[in-house]
Amino acid sequence: MDALETFIVEAAIPSEAGFYKKILEDNISSLKLAPAIGRLKVILRPEDSLFQMALLLRDIGSALTTADIAKVEAKVATEKEVRISIKKEQYLPELLRLLWKRYGKANIKQPDRWTVAVVVENPLKVAPFIENLVVADPRHTLHENLVDFAIRVTPEGFRVRYHLFKGQKFVFVASEDALKKEWIEEAGKMLEALERTKGGV
Repeated sequence: MDALETFIVEAAIPSEAGFYKKILEDNISSLKLAPAIGRLKVILRPEDSLFQMALLLRDIGSALTTADIAKVEAKVATEKEVRISIKKEQYLPELLRLLWKRYGKANIKQPDRWTVAVVVENPLKVAPFIENLVVADPRHTLHENLVDFAIRVTPEGFRVRYHLFKGQKFVFVASEDALKKEWIEEAGKMLEALERTKGGV
């Protein structure tokens, strides 16, 4: 697992903090979140039925379009098609799913692993659209994975939850009971403290 700049777990009993840190590490690893998380702090207060998490993300990049992963050309000479020459193969499955959904599987040909052809009536009109098609959006996937991560590591029975994902910041609060406004405010202050932190484990 990539090292986090800051990784703090606080609990009333030190052994519980160590045990929980291991749970967090295992889930960060299984969801492949280590490259995205820069700083993380978790506070467990079983006496209050409270779980709080604040984390700061590293730069994860922006959305990728077809033009970022392939060369797109309109072919009109023989068969009318948009020819896509793949440069980054790891995004091909998602691109194919998007093309199948929009144009139908019958209109998508793949003569080899580096080439996809989309049979359409007006290739000159369709090619720019395909070029600008968003193939992968790391932020969307990351949001889903962060919520999944937070739910996985929350103590069992803590079903009342709050989360906020904004920019590079993520806050999560959970309890068995109704959430108190001050708990959410505390989590926000945890986040502010992380922003000022230079490091620590």
